[in-house]
Amino acid sequence: MKIENKMIKRVQESNRSSDTQPTKGIIGAIRTFFQTANAWGIFVLGSTFVLMIGAAYLVFILQNDFTQFRLDRKASTFGFVFMAIASGLFLYKTLFFLYTLVRYFMYKPVASVSDAELPTVTVIVPAYNEGKQVWATLKSLAESDYPQEKLQLLSIDDGSKDDTWKWMQEAKEQLGDRVSICQQPKNMGKRHALYRGFNEGTGEVFVTVDSDSIVKKDTLRNLVSPFVTNEKCGAVAGNIRVLNNEKALLPKMLDVSFVLSFEFVRSAESSLNSVLCTPGALAAYRSEAVFACLPEWINQTFMGQPSDIGEDRAMTNMILKQGYHVLFQRNAYAYTNVPEEYTGLYKMFIRWGRSNVRENIQMSKYVFTNFREGSKVGTRLLFFSQATKIIMSYPFMLFMFFFVLTHPLLFLSSTFVSILVLSTFPVIFYAKRYSLAESFWAYSYSVLFTFGLFWITPYAIATASKRGWLTRG
Repeated sequence: MKIENKMIKRVQESNRSSDTQPTKGIIGAIRTFFQTANAWGIFVLGSTFVLMIGAAYLVFILQNDFTQFRLDRKASTFGFVFMAIASGLFLYKTLFFLYTLVRYFMYKPVASVSDAELPTVTVIVPAYNEGKQVWATLKSLAESDYPQEKLQLLSIDDGSKDDTWKWMQEAKEQLGDRVSICQQPKNMGKRHALYRGFNEGTGEVFVTVDSDSIVKKDTLRNLVSPFVTNEKCGAVAGNIRVLNNEKALLPKMLDVSFVLSFEFVRSAESSLNSVLCTPGALAAYRSEAVFACLPEWINQTFMGQPSDIGEDRAMTNMILKQGYHVLFQRNAYAYTNVPEEYTGLYKMFIRWGRSNVRENIQMSKYVFTNFREGSKVGTRLLFFSQATKIIMSYPFMLFMFFFVLTHPLLFLSSTFVSILVLSTFPVIFYAKRYSLAESFWAYSYSVLFTFGLFWITPYAIATASKRGWLTRG
């Protein structure tokens, strides 16, 4: 039976080179945006600009009120302490951004090695209630430009309640011995599905791919090449882009956010050999490093409860702790589905937030020790930056509510102007790397995050011990 899949076709077409796609002129970008965006998208982005430009005008009109506000705050001991702390944090954030920028320019992805040098690889694809998408994932992996005799594909159905197993069988029928499939006796969670794959795999390198993701032809060989060129490399993070970003607005926004998070932040982290999280959508691990921490990983608990989330960040943490380097490969792309509605988005962020809280606690136990050879200053700075975001989330939220109640107009105007200024870097970065027309979604995403997702980190801290994937029915 011939099965058509538009998503695979999209990624195959993108193989012409994402890294060298020229940026169009402003007029061309505007024309492209209006041609591709729906009416709702045009309204959302247009409203964002109206709000920010209106806020800039208010800041100009109310500049005397801003001056008076600052003077009032400085006149009290509390206000002086607050201004001192705020100024210190602003200075730290500015310096850390500049440091990250320097490290970004120092980063270069590892070029693919020859077929003879490539290691044997086991690709593990856990699936739960994924339906037809798991077929698309396995097909894209089977079509990889990787020596067939060195590639083992394992897909594990984690007790799905839909037709996922049917589509895995369909993939098996079409791909034959190129893929092995199996079922868990019941739904046990992604961590246990991966655990089974690690134990059944035979590769020198394990690659994990989410069942709602598809890869480019050269993704696997690019992803595992650092293990050949760097014997200290224990794990590699892939470059994640959004797959379902053709129509829905949230995926368009998230794609811009992902590009900044991976291609800027993780590039800088990789130059320090310390990528803090290898994403579940696409990651590779040296088998020796995995087996060295596998018992601890599968039995990990938090506040007496088994850990059933954050398996990717936990594995990364445990491999870093062993003294290995963890790198990022910008030239290893995976395209993954993301939530298209607010409910799914905040649930995904809550899960990530809880994992971030847990693993930063774990990282604090070893990051200031002699956990590996060579410089560890950069790794400690990355940890400090992450910890600061968590620690300051409650004071920031309290200040925001105080500001809203006492000076609502000043709060709104200053916040929108801050978004306009700070979000310009993601816009420029995305435009330079990919498309100017799509880059403006960075502004809308910043507005959404500031007003609709600001509560995620404080809530994740308060509920860090809770279990559950949240986004899976």
